[in-house]
Amino acid sequence: MSTLALLGGSPCVRGPLPPFRTIGDRERVLVNEVLDGGLLSGFYGSWSPEFFGGPFIQRFEAEWSAAFGVKHSVSVNSNTTGLLAAAGAIGLSPGDEVIVPPYTMSATAIAPLFYGGIPVFVDIEADTFCLDPAKVEEAIGPRTKAIFATNLFGHPAQLAELRKLADRHHLFLVEDNAQGPFAEENGCYAGTIGHIGVFSLNVHKHIQAGEGGVCTTDDDVLAMKMRAIRNHGENVVTAAGLSDIVNTIGLNLRMSELTAAVGIAQLEKGRDIVADRIVIAEQLSKAVAGLPGLRAPIVRSQCRHVYYVWPLLVSPADLGISRSTFVKALFAEGVPVMEGYVAPLYRLPAFRHRLGIGRDGFPFALTNRRYDDVVCPIVERMHEDTLIAYEICGFSPASAQLQQMGDAFSKVITNLGALQTFERAA
Repeated sequence: MSTLALLGGSPCVRGPLPPFRTIGDRERVLVNEVLDGGLLSGFYGSWSPEFFGGPFIQRFEAEWSAAFGVKHSVSVNSNTTGLLAAAGAIGLSPGDEVIVPPYTMSATAIAPLFYGGIPVFVDIEADTFCLDPAKVEEAIGPRTKAIFATNLFGHPAQLAELRKLADRHHLFLVEDNAQGPFAEENGCYAGTIGHIGVFSLNVHKHIQAGEGGVCTTDDDVLAMKMRAIRNHGENVVTAAGLSDIVNTIGLNLRMSELTAAVGIAQLEKGRDIVADRIVIAEQLSKAVAGLPGLRAPIVRSQCRHVYYVWPLLVSPADLGISRSTFVKALFAEGVPVMEGYVAPLYRLPAFRHRLGIGRDGFPFALTNRRYDDVVCPIVERMHEDTLIAYEICGFSPASAQLQQMGDAFSKVITNLGALQTFERAA
């Protein structure tokens, strides 16, 4: 094939990739309805019908519940605050341990800290990059209160297995489903299998409203406690008849009517948005099938992967070049891939130095658990050497560009010898 763009040739992908954009006329219509009505937020922080939000909030929550087949949907202003509400609703208390993955957005592990929870990091599965149930079970101890599982990159964790494990040990399972709307395991939606599921409406996600989140549950008590945490719950516990008021000291985690309006419009076309992302990911997987040193994403049996990103594993030993050089070559060809994802969360200074909340190191002062000696081999290998990722929810390539992206992978693999020479000379 022609000379690599990294070495002076022409790139495979012609023209910049169009950004992923799904906001359109329907969102404008509903936002204008809110503006014409003049009510930008319908919440009151006191016990009244408005405690549950305005008309667009209540409509959005009802439609979300119908779409995902859950009893309760509780809107919040981000997935992060949704995780915070979930941590409070399950009664998390100082010194309780929460099993979390180290390969996820930091909020998954940080949210428990606000209630004094102690994150316990457990390694992930090598194929689908979600919590390994066997390692989770090994980590369960007398202080374990919950499992926070992330459906990473849009592939469901072993949710049914984790739920059985949680129920057997009298724990709570909370799903961080920010990256997996309409992902499925055994015909059930991710985000609906745990005791609580938390979804994101952040601008970078499949279904987006700029910011926002949704907590789902079939449990009446958990739902009410999350609503109390969302909206100054200390004011309503008596009138609402809440007998267990642990953690109902509330915040303002409320979503606006404008955000709810955009969320309604996005949800209406959510399945189509997700289906389009899957098509792009599957075409990329087909393009790299059979290329040496590369492994396309694996989809576990009876699961639906919705591809927040398309994760590709590379073998530097088989390629004869480093991951970094491989990524540079692809990027020069017009394929904007990321080298790895996030650093393992136990490397964050908050954990390494046991900083926690406040100067006294709360809640780490309540435990002897340390993080400077934590090592999760699969996560370390992915972070240091093997994972590259294409942001499916970042770009919407034209069909010709998608074909060109596939050609770029073949071109780079065909020119590995030139890249080996380039790397030695660097």
